[in-house]
Amino acid sequence: MAAMRLGTADHFGWAVAVTATGDHRVVDRRRIELIEPGLPVAPIHHAGGPHQLHRSGERLSDTELAALVADVRACVVRAASAAFEELAAVLSAPISSLSLRTWPAGFPADIAVQRRVPYESRADAIMYRQVLADVARNRGWAIHLYDPKTVEAEAARLLGKRADEVLRGPRAMLGLPWAKDHRVALAATIVAA
Repeated sequence: MAAMRLGTADHFGWAVAVTATGDHRVVDRRRIELIEPGLPVAPIHHAGGPHQLHRSGERLSDTELAALVADVRACVVRAASAAFEELAAVLSAPISSLSLRTWPAGFPADIAVQRRVPYESRADAIMYRQVLADVARNRGWAIHLYDPKTVEAEAARLLGKRADEVLRGPRAMLGLPWAKDHRVALAATIVAA
């Protein structure tokens, strides 16, 4: 059997993951937890950002925030590795690629910069995507980035008359949940082809 493609729609601390065959049949959909209890889902925004309203305590120093982000990243590596291993174990063919929401090229890596506006509101989400990409690359998977605003339209254009059946059909066949995140993740596997 040909290799499968994995598409994701990530959120803070979790992601929707949809695995599809080369002919776009959904073989697995699941929610992947990416953070362990006790760690902040958005360390830069909630622990290091400039907005008092979003913080649960005193603002951390750059060094303290960098250590917290390193702990969160390590947690995401562990969780993503376990989730990908679990997924691979139940599939009948290997996964060849992972599709992720895109992030800006050259996004700053320095914590002191990330904690400032406008970066602090995006740094945590980008961190999750970058870690997922690293874990997938270590498994030998290709990485495809997509624009969540246009990916469904791109997939529909590629699918032509089959678009509605492929993108919305899994809801009838698999039942709930099948929402926008699932369609986006599936569409991302189609445009990655």
